[in-house]
Amino acid sequence: MNTDKHGWKRILLRHETILLFVLVVEWLLFYYFGTSMNRRGITVGFGTMDRQFDILRHSCEIGLLALALTPVILTGGIDLSIGSLLGLTAIVFGKLWHDAHLSIGMAAVCAVGVGALAGGLNATLITTLRIPALIVTLGTYSLFRGLAEAITHGSVTYTDFPASFLFLGQERWLGLPAQAWLFIVVAIATWLLVHRTTFGRSFRAIGFSPEGTRYAGISVERRLTMVYVLAGIVAALAAIIYTARLGQAKADAGTGYELFAITAVVLGGTSIFGGIGSVHGTLLGVAAIAVLKNGLACLPIVIRHNSAEELSGMMTGALLLLALCSSVLPKILSTWRSRRQSHLPQQTKIA
Repeated sequence: MNTDKHGWKRILLRHETILLFVLVVEWLLFYYFGTSMNRRGITVGFGTMDRQFDILRHSCEIGLLALALTPVILTGGIDLSIGSLLGLTAIVFGKLWHDAHLSIGMAAVCAVGVGALAGGLNATLITTLRIPALIVTLGTYSLFRGLAEAITHGSVTYTDFPASFLFLGQERWLGLPAQAWLFIVVAIATWLLVHRTTFGRSFRAIGFSPEGTRYAGISVERRLTMVYVLAGIVAALAAIIYTARLGQAKADAGTGYELFAITAVVLGGTSIFGGIGSVHGTLLGVAAIAVLKNGLACLPIVIRHNSAEELSGMMTGALLLLALCSSVLPKILSTWRSRRQSHLPQQTKIA
């Protein structure tokens, strides 16, 4: 009986459980304060079913990037270039279809290939030259965005995509936004990789101690290469969905998306230092950010001042800082307690 009580206590105090509770409270608050009536007496705002589908539709790209970043951050790495890579692969996809006259399918395959190569570039610089991931991806962040601007000369936007392709980003299939099914497939695949394979479980070991993992006979470089290549592939998939949703491919696609994706991963309980985290936690983090962004846009005071975008950015930054502090605070408290206990015997002796 006592064991069951402790088991329930552990479940209730888990980061994912607390985040789920916060998400429900957040949704209820926006449902109550964000619902309004238009002139025809039709209910519009956060509580409508159309708004819920919009939340799902607009969060798919950031959700895909967050899923891609979860294994990366679990290994103790980071990828700041993933938003810029989304923009680059969107431009490659649009140019190959519009200028090279490839089919939509072939252009998509080529864009995914470019994403894989870009992820491989990050991995090579990190694993072979041993340059910190933060420095490497900060450099490729500018490189990928610069390439996208160079290809389009800073002004070209590819449009007029066929309706069959736009269906992926703008219509519903089996009751859900069409892109949600791709997101679900990627989420399940990522969860199985991280939580149900020995290959994926080694990501946490690398995050805790790369050298110790090497001594255990595990190829750290091979796994790091895999997570960055996969991140590039998923970024390209997100670019294709982004293009289908907006109906255009442009160089500034995905600007700032890396901030939202990293915030979702860290908010979901994945330690920025690596070794701790879960895919389902990331999904809850994505949901929390999506509800926050869309809910703010439904508040009457925000609508009057037309400040939804600015307020959303501020709140996302605050959430990231809060999540980072929550991951560091237990270590600080543990260190403080151990130091205090080590000083107690000495003080007793002196007395």
